[in-house]
Amino acid sequence: MYLDIATIKQNGKIYKRYLLRNSYRENGKVKHDTIANLSGCTEREINAIQFALKNKNNLDKLAVLDNVNAVLGKRIGGVFALHELAERSGLSKALGNDKQGRLALLQVLARVIDQGSRLSAVRFAKDHAVCEILGIRKLDEDDLYENLSWLAGKQEEIEKELFRQRFKDAPPTLFLYDVTSSYLEGEHNALARFGYNRDGKKKKMQIVVGMLAGPDGMPVAARVFTGNTNDTKTVSEQVRILTESFGVKEVTLVGDRGMLRGPQIEAMPDGFRYITAISKPQIEKMLTMGVLQMELFTESVCEVEVRGVRYVLRRNPIRALQIAETRESKLAAILKKAEEQTKHLEAHPKADATKALKRIEAKIKQLKADRWLFAKEESRNITIVKDDEALSHEALLDGCYAIKSDVSREAADAQTLHDRYCDLENVERAFRTMKTAHLELRPVYVHKEASTRGHVFVVMLALMLQRELESCWRDMDLTVEEGIGELDAVRTQIIQINDTEIFNIPTPTEQGRRLLAKLNVKLPSVLPGKTANVHTKKKLPAERKPA
Repeated sequence: MYLDIATIKQNGKIYKRYLLRNSYRENGKVKHDTIANLSGCTEREINAIQFALKNKNNLDKLAVLDNVNAVLGKRIGGVFALHELAERSGLSKALGNDKQGRLALLQVLARVIDQGSRLSAVRFAKDHAVCEILGIRKLDEDDLYENLSWLAGKQEEIEKELFRQRFKDAPPTLFLYDVTSSYLEGEHNALARFGYNRDGKKKKMQIVVGMLAGPDGMPVAARVFTGNTNDTKTVSEQVRILTESFGVKEVTLVGDRGMLRGPQIEAMPDGFRYITAISKPQIEKMLTMGVLQMELFTESVCEVEVRGVRYVLRRNPIRALQIAETRESKLAAILKKAEEQTKHLEAHPKADATKALKRIEAKIKQLKADRWLFAKEESRNITIVKDDEALSHEALLDGCYAIKSDVSREAADAQTLHDRYCDLENVERAFRTMKTAHLELRPVYVHKEASTRGHVFVVMLALMLQRELESCWRDMDLTVEEGIGELDAVRTQIIQINDTEIFNIPTPTEQGRRLLAKLNVKLPSVLPGKTANVHTKKKLPAERKPA
């Protein structure tokens, strides 16, 4: 950074022009940015600024000047680095540079650094220089709620642009698809319904989220459905996105056994192929019919083709051991419960033995062990009986699974089909990051349908930046959250010289410098832009209460 001074002669008069400028190299060429026009400053102020720039690495020398004060300003390290990643990845371009696009990017950056409601995002902007970096002059929470509706309306257009930038003229032919649910704390969300709750939360309404990802597990599209939507009913929307929005013709869709069933497979358009799995009862039926044999389930993949459909079989010994250990732990818990009830009957002669037996039977059913365990009561003594034959049948398919596909042998061998199905773990990992690990999809502080869809879309976009950070910092001994915290500690220094303010950015710690180097990001020496007017409303409407 330097002060560019020029003398201009106009109409017989001589003027001096002072520009605060920054120089940098881009593709080997030296370029310049004008940060501020200081021509209106007094000579004394110009001298002070020149002195400050000359001694920017040793600001203690500024104490020799009169009326100089230095105070801490807003946090800048984290938001500046993430903004650079957003520019580089094409996210900023996809969102656009108008007011709504910049507000959307603010919401994404806030989600990565400091999860919460729209109100908390405004508080975030008060403490972080995000508005100054993005060029947002005014902000309150109403702006962000309106922006969620804008995002919901523009979602497909934004996803299409991100897809185009990411894959250019060579789109992939394989896509991963999975579904999750997210429970709600209230009952007023427009999409809230009671349904199959994957989070194990009883008496909680929920929404259903389906995510379509590329072969690397990175999302390309996300959709929100009412909480009682069956997994299978979400598939047609993903097929529509692939054909209409992304324009792909040759597609292999990978989904789990609960999603890609007979009707969904039959409804797929020409050129679409699938990779899925079949359920345990379906495997048992095929074993009974003699189509499959238990000897085919080994640690190595084995393939069977039935009427043009390929089945890839495998037994995972680690998973088989885990299931066996779980079964033993269930047995131990039931035996302990039976012993406790027996002791209770001994200590309380008037206690009802039938009710004690029913409590044990309820425990067995709760742990889903009623196929091979049952309880009996004799002389007020409760015992547990194990059916060895039923247990043997129950454990027969431990760790066994069968993958089903109509992809040709020329396009993929059995091992490739198996590996692509296992890639669904990447989508499950993305859901964990979105829901509980870092980005915190819930609590959902919105009620309206458009706001809910916009909120989930913001979390999806934040996941893309989070994964970029994770990739860049992969070989560093820290988490993404710790890295963001280190950069977030960098605050601006406001140097006040009489009526002039300079927003200086100090050098980060050694760890911070390493983090920035991994991201290939360099912090500027001063903060560009003017301070934004950021404030919260005094009265909070019902929309801002947890859904």
